[in-house]
Parts: sequence; C-alpha cells; structure tokens
Amino acid sequence: MQNTLVRDLMSCPPIVIDPDSSLAEAEALMAQKGIRRLPVVDAEGRLVGIVSHGDVREGLSATATQNPYAPDVQEQWLTVADVMTPDVVTVTPDTPLWKVANLMLEHKIGGLPVVEGGKVVGMITESDIFKLIVQQWRAESKADVD
Repeated sequence: MQNTLVRDLMSCPPIVIDPDSSLAEAEALMAQKGIRRLPVVDAEGRLVGIVSHGDVREGLSATATQNPYAPDVQEQWLTVADVMTPDVVTVTPDTPLWKVANLMLEHKIGGLPVVEGGKVVGMITESDIFKLIVQQWRAESKADVD
C-alpha cells in the first residue's frame, strides 16, 4: 500500500463540468453520478476550478431567495463559475498515495483532480483511499483466520 500511486486508484475518465453551466445542472450531474465534487474545465479541457456539492447547495440557496417574478431574475442566476474554487490543489497520476492523503489533510479537502499534460485525467478522493484501506484490512484479517 505504501507504493500505491494515484494512477492505481483514481476514477477515470473524469466527470467534469463547464464553468457556464447552471448550478441546477451541476447538482443534477452530481446526483446522477453519485459524486460530491466536479472539476471545472474550459473549452480546451484545462482545469479552471473545482465545485463541491456544498458550493452548489449554497449557491442554490442564495438563488432561491431572489424574487422569481423580478424582470431581471434570470440574469441573476448563478453559474458554476460564480461558486467554484479557482485555485485548485492537484496531483499527477504518479503522485504517491501518502502525498495525496497528506494534501487532503493539510488543505481540509476530500478530493483532488488528477492532471497530466495540462488536462484533467481523473479524480482521487478520500473514498478511494478508504476503499483501499478496507481492502487491505480485509485481506489481513482473512489471512489471520486462515
């Protein structure tokens, strides 16, 4: 497990979203795919931010407080670009897993986009790491019983 690299656990292909997408689109995509964060990419596929389920939820709450009958309400609807975090901590496919865990702890985040050649190629999350740990523990406990 100590020699595990991001490429061994990352989810790919990545599920990404455009910065001009609506928050409703982001929420629907997250619900459909069962995920809590989306890398935000521009038209060339370059990472420009990350949006979490919490970001979307807060943005939708702010939008819900607007008067839906106001003439300019549609212009006030928030997009993914309005709520995303632009400065994203990333890793590469060759980053050791221990460094990923350390970055997540240090920055208090639950997932990191995996970037190679300027493009998002995957995601690595705390759930991926937990799954690996559980598999390892299961294997060890099974070996103890045998």
